[in-house]
Amino acid sequence: MPRNIPVGNGSILFTFDDQYRMRDIYSPRVGRYNHTDGHVQRFGVWADGQIAWIEEDSWERELRYKPDSMTTEVLLTNHELGLELTCNDLVDYHKPVYFKKVTVRDLRGTTRDVRLFFHFDLSINGSPVGDTANYDPNTNAVIMYKDDSYFLINASSDPTKCGIEHWAIGAKRVGGAEGTWRDAEDGQLGRNAISQGSVDATVGVHVQVPKNGVAEMTLWVICSDTYESVKNLNERVWAISPERHISRTEAYWKLWSRKEPLDTSPLPEPVRDLYYRSQLILRTQIDNGGAIIAANDTDITHFAGDHYSYCWMRDGALVAHSLVLAGQSELSRNFFRYAADCIGDKPYFLHKYTPEGDLASSWHPWMIDGKPVLPIQQDETALTLWALRQHFNEFRDVEFIKPLYVKLVLRPAQWMLEHRDHNGLPLQSWDLWEERRGIHTFTVAATIGALYAAADFAKDFGDMDHAANFREGAERMKGALRRHFWHEERGHFARMAAPLEDGSYRLDMTRDSANYALFAFGAFEPTDPLVQSEMDTMRDRLWVKTDIGGCARYERDYYHQVECEKTDDVPGNPWVICTLWQAQYQIAKAATVDELQSAMMLLDWTHQRTMPSGVLAEQFDPYSGDPISVSPLTWSHATYVSTCVQYLKKLESLKAEAANSTSTKSMK
Repeated sequence: MPRNIPVGNGSILFTFDDQYRMRDIYSPRVGRYNHTDGHVQRFGVWADGQIAWIEEDSWERELRYKPDSMTTEVLLTNHELGLELTCNDLVDYHKPVYFKKVTVRDLRGTTRDVRLFFHFDLSINGSPVGDTANYDPNTNAVIMYKDDSYFLINASSDPTKCGIEHWAIGAKRVGGAEGTWRDAEDGQLGRNAISQGSVDATVGVHVQVPKNGVAEMTLWVICSDTYESVKNLNERVWAISPERHISRTEAYWKLWSRKEPLDTSPLPEPVRDLYYRSQLILRTQIDNGGAIIAANDTDITHFAGDHYSYCWMRDGALVAHSLVLAGQSELSRNFFRYAADCIGDKPYFLHKYTPEGDLASSWHPWMIDGKPVLPIQQDETALTLWALRQHFNEFRDVEFIKPLYVKLVLRPAQWMLEHRDHNGLPLQSWDLWEERRGIHTFTVAATIGALYAAADFAKDFGDMDHAANFREGAERMKGALRRHFWHEERGHFARMAAPLEDGSYRLDMTRDSANYALFAFGAFEPTDPLVQSEMDTMRDRLWVKTDIGGCARYERDYYHQVECEKTDDVPGNPWVICTLWQAQYQIAKAATVDELQSAMMLLDWTHQRTMPSGVLAEQFDPYSGDPISVSPLTWSHATYVSTCVQYLKKLESLKAEAANSTSTKSMK
C-alpha cells in the first residue's frame, strides 16, 4: 500500500498509507530502524457514543500537503459522526519531534464531546520483544522504550496545560490480545500504568467542540536515545509551544524548496508544483548522514522478503545528480562523503549499503559454477564518479573534492581500466535491474562517462599521465561499444553481450529502456544517428499501448507483471524513470523550442500519475493506472526533478540562440 504522505527531517521519518494510517516510524536514521515493522498505528474518533476508525468506509479523505511545505493538510469528513477534521502532520525541521495538529469542526449544529484516540503499536528497533510502555507522571506522557530507543507521546488541547489524561497500556499479538485500541471503542481508556514484552499503547484526547465551531489539539512524539533527552525535549516543546514549532518548520521548508533562483515560470503550474513537491519528498528519503534511501515502504517485504530501505549507489548517484541540478549542494556533498566511507579501501562498490554505511543484504553470488566472481554492478561505481564530476562542474568546490579524489576518482578509474576484456569493454557484472550478469550497454556507457569524468579530474589536479590513460580508455571503450553492440540489420544496440569462448559475444537484443545511457552520460551525442535510431525504435516498442501509456522497462518485464499475453501492446508496466528517460532524450536532441513539446507531454504524463499528495510510485498498472511496488520511489522523484531542470535549461538555451540569430540577421 503506498505511503502517500511521508514527513521527516533526515533523522526521523513518519509515513502514512492511503487510508491515513501511520505505518512507519524510522529513527534515528532514515531507513533504520523501522519501529513499527509496518504495523498499522490506528487513529479513531469517538462522538455521541460511537467510534469510527480512520480506515472505515464512513470517512471521506483528502491527503495532501500544504504548498511548498513538508506539512500535510489532510481533510477527513464523516457525515455519520457529523464531524470534519483537518490534520497537519510534520516533523520539526531540526529536532527529532513529530507533531500532529487536529482541528475538529462540528457539522451538526450542536455542542460536541469529541474524543480522539491515537494507537501506537511499536516494535522498537524492529522487534516487539522486550519493549516497555509506561505512563510517566514526571512528564504526564506515555513513554515506550527499549535499549537506546525512547518514544515520548504527549498532547495538549488547552493552551495552558499539556499532558496525557486518558491512556491504555497493554499487550498485543500475545495470547489472542488484539491491542489496546479495542479499549477505546467505548470512549474510555483503562489507565494501566505499565506493561512489558509485546506491548502497545493508546492515548486519548478529549475536545469540546462548540456548535458549528471548531476545537484544536496537538499531539507530539519525541524520538531519542535516553529518558533524560526525551524528557528535556518535551519540556522544550512546551516552553516554546507546539504552535511555534509548527510555524517555524513550515517557514523553513518554504525557504528550502525555493532557495534557488531557477526560473520555473515556463513550466505549466501542475508540472511546476510537482517539481517543488518532488524535492521535498526526496528530502524525506535522504538520511542526514548522506545515505540516499531507495524507498521506505515496508509493504514490499510481503512480496520480496526484504525492503528498499538501503542505499544503492546507482540510485544514490542519479538522485545526487538531481540534487546538483536543483542546487541542493549540501545534500549531494553528504552523499559523496557517505560514498567514500562505504567504498573504503576497495576500488569499487558492492551491491547496496545500510543507512550507516555497512554492507546490506544481497542476492549477488560471490561464486558461479565453482569460480569466484565479483558480486558487483559496475555501473554503481561508474555513476558515482560521473555524478561527482557533475557536482564539481556546478559548484567548483575544490576543498571538498580534494579528500575524495583518491577514493572516488583515482582508484575506481584505475580499476575500471584494469577490469576490461581484450576488446576494452568492462568485464561481466550485474545489470542495473539486478537480474542478469553480462556486459551491459548501460554499464558500458556509464563507465565511458566515468572515465571521461576521471580524465577531467586528473587534468584539473595536474595528473596528466592518468588523464591521458583515462581518456584513451574511454575512447577505446566507446569504439568497442559501437562495433560489438550495434546490430545493423535490426537498427539498434543490444542490451547485453555474453562473452563466448572464441572471444566474440552472444548479443541479447531485447529492447531495454536502460539503453538511454548511450547519450545520458556522455558516451555518444544525442544527435548521433545510431542513438536516434535506438531511442526512436525503443519508444515505439516499449510504449504501453493502453489509455495509461508510459514506457516499460524492457520487453516482457516479469517484475509485478500485469499483462502476460498481449505483450506486443503491453511489454511491461509503465515506469516513471523509463518514461522520463524518453523525455530527457527529446530535450537533449531538441534543436528548436517547438521540439521540446514532446518532452513536456511526458512531464505532464508523470504529473497525471501522481497521487493527490504528489507522491510518485515506482511503476503503475497498465490498465487502471494504480501504483505498483514501492511508493514513493526516490528515483522516480529525482528523475522528475532532473528532467524539469534539463527542460528549463534547454529552453533558455534555445531561446537565446533564436534571439542571437534574429539579432544577427537584423544587423545584416
